Amino acid sequence: MASIAGTCPLGTLLRNNVSENNRKMSVVHYEGLRLQMPSSLRTIQSHYISASSAPRCRTIKAMASPTVAAPKREKDPKKRVVITGMGLVSVFGSDIDAFYNKLLEGESGISLIDRFDASSFSVRFGGQIRDFSSEGYIDGKNDRRLDDCWRYCIVAGKRALDEANLGQQVLDTMDKTRIGVLVGTGMGGLTAFSSGVEALIQKGYKKITPFFIPYSITNMGSALLAIDTGLMGPNYSISTACATANYCFYAAANHIRRGEADIMVVGGTEAAIMPTGVGGFIACRALSQRNEDPKKASRPWDKDRDGFVMGEGSGVLIMESLESATKRGARIIAEYLGGAVTCDAHHMTDPRSDGLGVSSCITKSLEDAGVSPEEVNYVNAHATSTLAGDLAEVNAIKKVFKDTSELKMNATKSMIGHGLGAAGGLEAIATIKAITTGWVHPTINQDNLEPSVTIDTVPNVKKQHEVNVGISNSFGFGGHNSVVVFAPFRP
Repeated sequence: MASIAGTCPLGTLLRNNVSENNRKMSVVHYEGLRLQMPSSLRTIQSHYISASSAPRCRTIKAMASPTVAAPKREKDPKKRVVITGMGLVSVFGSDIDAFYNKLLEGESGISLIDRFDASSFSVRFGGQIRDFSSEGYIDGKNDRRLDDCWRYCIVAGKRALDEANLGQQVLDTMDKTRIGVLVGTGMGGLTAFSSGVEALIQKGYKKITPFFIPYSITNMGSALLAIDTGLMGPNYSISTACATANYCFYAAANHIRRGEADIMVVGGTEAAIMPTGVGGFIACRALSQRNEDPKKASRPWDKDRDGFVMGEGSGVLIMESLESATKRGARIIAEYLGGAVTCDAHHMTDPRSDGLGVSSCITKSLEDAGVSPEEVNYVNAHATSTLAGDLAEVNAIKKVFKDTSELKMNATKSMIGHGLGAAGGLEAIATIKAITTGWVHPTINQDNLEPSVTIDTVPNVKKQHEVNVGISNSFGFGGHNSVVVFAPFRP
């Protein structure tokens, strides 16, 4: 249900919330776009507002785009955007094939946290990365100083460049002003920030490291990667919570389409499995508390789900104009067809139950891609394993895709947890690997599926599936929605 405040006095008068099933729901709400209120409040309405004197409430238009014939796909090689490289850092390591094979096997990367003493925390597990090495990518002195968020970003970014045959020797022969970097993060350098605050409180401001601010701010991943490689094209970060990486893909593709760059190094990074990060999400009451069986904790669409599981890492793509890729003889892995971003305009953390913001985002992404809903046969869902979010996303998907009989929909987070700002990057790689391998990974822990979830969630075992067009969804706190569309590359 969506609370929508208008400009009339009643919108201001009736803002008290009541608790129902531990989820806050507005006393006054909209069912679709029609105002509904309990009969006990109608007397209050008539007492304060007469039909003749009350100003009219502002009309709110919020509807999914009408179904229209899909426009033709982009043909201009300068505007077609292809994927020529991928790089990641994950709970399953930094090798792309090893990562996807673990997903296909249905292996869980969730375990008890040992990076810090979490024994007093009500949540003591997550998708913690272990045995990470930056050797060969970051020099030792900088490596010791950097927040893990930036270490993951630099390694994933350089591995993606290497796969795209854009190592430093090659880059040095190219026009670097035409190559940009756009790697976002939801939380930034959280360890650097926490350490700086701790130094301030315990020892005073003079003991704060000069790296406190630079290594905390969210743009530093893109900046450091550019400094290391000399890339001088568009460079910034986007921070839209868990929708971050998809927002970056969408923005980067548009830089290429507008002719502002030939190549973009794009994705998301996050390293929030540390006391402040875990404690903060516990305070939000967002996390699963299945401490006795962590590997079973992330269970999207299952009736017994009780919250999401924190993850971390980085996922980066090399997005490039088809013209540029062709000229340099690059291996093309897949094609980015389009994307979209929208906002729920509803609540800081809860999704709209009607899924309107999400369904309109999916529709807009398909319009941008030149794809009809009937062409899509794979969805890598946001599916975080939360009570409200999982079903709201399914409702939105059903609004757009009227016939879901051929649709496969899975949840990468069931195995690696929720990577926050990195989630969209890691899941874009999973989507592209589904396209290139012909296999979609399972959604694990599917033991007691919600009856309203009638789409094939690939429960517990991988399935062979030739992806025609795949979409990857990411949504974030604040109501940020993002969808990106990928397909096999066809000249």
